[in-house]
Amino acid sequence: MSKFHLLAASGIAALIGTPAWADAAKEVSEVVVTAAPYVVSMDSSTTSVEVLRRDDLDTAPAAGLGDVLSGLPGVRSTFFGPGASRPVIRGLAGPRVMVLTNGVGMIDASALSPDHQVATDPQEAERIEVLRGPSALAYGGSAIGGVVNIIDDRISDKVVQGFHGRMLAATSTVDDGTTASAAFKAGVGNWVFSLDGLRRESSNYDIPVPAESRRAMQAEGEAYPGPNGSSVENTAVDLYAYGGGVSYVGEKGFLGLAVKRTDSTYGVPGHSHEAHGDHDHDHDHDHDHEEEEGGVVIDLKQTRYDLRGGLDLDLGVFNQLKVSAGYADYEHAELENGVVGTRFLSDGWEARAELVQVERNGWQGAVGFQALSRNLDAVGDEAYVPSTETKEYGVFTLQRLDRDTWGVEGGLRLDHRELKTPDMSRDFTNVSASIGAFLRPADGWFLGLSGSRTSRAPTEAELFANGAHAATRGFEVGDPNLDSEVSYSLDATIHYGAGPWEADLHAFAVKYDGFIDLRATGAEDPVSGFAIYDYLQTDAEFYGAEAEVSYRLWQDGDRSFSLEGAADYVHGETDLGVPARIPPWSVTGRAVFDGGWWTGKLELRQVGEQDRVADFELPTDSYRMINASLSATPFDDKNLKLFAEARNINDAEAREHASFLKDLAPLPGRSFRIGAGYKF
Repeated sequence: MSKFHLLAASGIAALIGTPAWADAAKEVSEVVVTAAPYVVSMDSSTTSVEVLRRDDLDTAPAAGLGDVLSGLPGVRSTFFGPGASRPVIRGLAGPRVMVLTNGVGMIDASALSPDHQVATDPQEAERIEVLRGPSALAYGGSAIGGVVNIIDDRISDKVVQGFHGRMLAATSTVDDGTTASAAFKAGVGNWVFSLDGLRRESSNYDIPVPAESRRAMQAEGEAYPGPNGSSVENTAVDLYAYGGGVSYVGEKGFLGLAVKRTDSTYGVPGHSHEAHGDHDHDHDHDHDHEEEEGGVVIDLKQTRYDLRGGLDLDLGVFNQLKVSAGYADYEHAELENGVVGTRFLSDGWEARAELVQVERNGWQGAVGFQALSRNLDAVGDEAYVPSTETKEYGVFTLQRLDRDTWGVEGGLRLDHRELKTPDMSRDFTNVSASIGAFLRPADGWFLGLSGSRTSRAPTEAELFANGAHAATRGFEVGDPNLDSEVSYSLDATIHYGAGPWEADLHAFAVKYDGFIDLRATGAEDPVSGFAIYDYLQTDAEFYGAEAEVSYRLWQDGDRSFSLEGAADYVHGETDLGVPARIPPWSVTGRAVFDGGWWTGKLELRQVGEQDRVADFELPTDSYRMINASLSATPFDDKNLKLFAEARNINDAEAREHASFLKDLAPLPGRSFRIGAGYKF
C-alpha cells in the first residue's frame, strides 16, 4: 500500500499549480483507448476491436462480463451461471485473456477459476473495449489471447460544468431480476467529483428443458425425461457496487483518485442433477442463498483504490505523461449450507506509466513501464493452490508511422515475473515483439497485416496446483518445471466504410510453442472421486476468422432501415489432440429500423454443433435463438429513454460449449425485460 501512496504523492506534487488536460488528439473516427497510449482510431487499427458504449450497456442484459460480451464476433462466455462469467476470445480464456479496469489489472481471483466472479460489473462502465488477438506488448503475457478493458468515469480528465448524471432501472422475467444503477458528476471550478452505485438482484432462472443435458444423461445410463421446463437451482445473485472519485483538472494535466466497493453473493450451479418446478413457476423471492441445501454460494468482497493522471510535457521527444495505478483488497468465501468451506484472498497493486512522443509527420510512439505485486492465498477444503506471491516488471515501446495511404507499426516488450510459494519459487524473463503494415488504397478502405511473437509466464495454478477443484470437477496437478508459453501469430484485417456499406473482416493464425494445457490422465483421485488432470506443455495451432457487415437499405432524414450480419469461426489443435471447450461457429443476422425517436431490432443467431471435442468431453448440440428489442424517447425530454427486450423468444435449449457447466446449466430460456434510463 505504501507504494500506491508514494505514487499518489509524487503525482500530486507534479501537478500542483498546473491546472489541465490539453487534448492534442487529432480528429479521428473514434479513439480506441486500449489499443495504444497514443491516438489510434477504430477504422485505422490493425487489431480486431469491438466497443460497447454506454447506450449499448443501458440495454444490455443484467449479467456478468462474459455473458454481456458473448455474441460479439469471436467472443463467447465461460458461463458459470448468472453470477460468474469471463470472456472467451478466439477459443482462449482464463489467464490468456486479460480483464482490465481503466487499463489496470483487476487484482481479483477471476482468472483462477471459472466460478469466480469478475470484481467489476459491466453496468459500472461508461464503455467496454475488446481487443481480440495478442495485445501483450502493452499489457504483459496475460494478454496473449486478448484484452477486455472496462472503462468507468470515476476519475474525470476534463473540466465539468455543473451537475450531470445518469440513472437506470430494469426488470426481467426469466429470473425475477431487477437492476438499478446511477452515476453522478459535479464540477466545482477545476475540481470534479463523482459518485455511482449499482444493485443487481435475481432468483433462479428458468429453462425450457431439464438442467442436465440429454447427452450427459445418456452417458450416465439415465433416461432423458424430455423437454420439460424447469429452473437451474442455486443461481440467485445479489450484488452491490458503489464508488466515488475526485480529480483536479488544470491547464497542463489532471490527477484523480477513486475508491470502489463490491459486495456480491451468488450461487454456483451444477451441484445437483435435479431441477424442480415447471417452467412458469413462481420464483422464491427470498434471496437468502444459504437455504439452498447442498449448493455452494460465493460471498465476494473487494475494496479497490485507483489513481490516474496525465501531464503535458516539454521533454524532448515526449509531450505527455500518463500514469495509472490500482490497489485492491479482495476476499471471497465459498459457503456450503452457510458454513465457510474455502476462502480465497488476494491483495496487491499494479501501476503503469507511459511517456507519449510528439507526433512528427505521422510518426507516433510511446515508451512505458508496468509493475505489479500480488499476494494470492487459499484456505480451506478446496485450497488447491498454495499461497503465492507474484511480482512482475515490464518495459515496452510502441511505434507507428501513418503516412495517410500507407503505414507501419511495431513494438517490443521485456518483462520479468517471479512467483514464490512457501516451498518453492520460479522466475521468468519474457520478450515479446510485433510488426505490422497497412494500406489505404482508396477512400473507405483499410488493409492491415501484423505479426507478433508473444511470451507468457505460467500462472500459479499451472505451476503449483495440487488438489480437488470442484468448479472444473477435476483434481488438478501443476508442474513447477513448466516453461514460458510462446506464440507466433499472424493477423489480417480489412475495414471498409463507404456509402451504405460497412464491413470489418479479420483472419488469424497462431502457432504455440509450449502451449500450457490441462489434460486428463485417466486416473481418479480416491478421496474426491474427481478425475486427475495434469498441466503440461505441447505444441498447438489456432486459426479462424471474424466478420461483420452492415448495409443501409433505406434512409429518409433521420429514419433508416439496415441489415447487419456477423460470423465467427475458430479451430484449435494440439499435439495431444483437440483442446477442450473450443467454441463452435456462429452466424448472426439482424434487421434494424431507426425511426428517429425509436429504434427496433430483430435478431436471429445460429450457433453450430461442436463435435470436435477433447478426451472425456461431450459434444454440444447446435441452437438457434431469436431476439428482439425496442428503445424509444417518446417524450419531449429526449434524455428519458424507455426500452424493452425479448431474448430467446423461441425458448431454445442453448448450451455454451466454452462453459465447464454446459451439460448441467443451459443458458436462460425465454425472457422479457423492460427498463428506463435517464441522463441529465
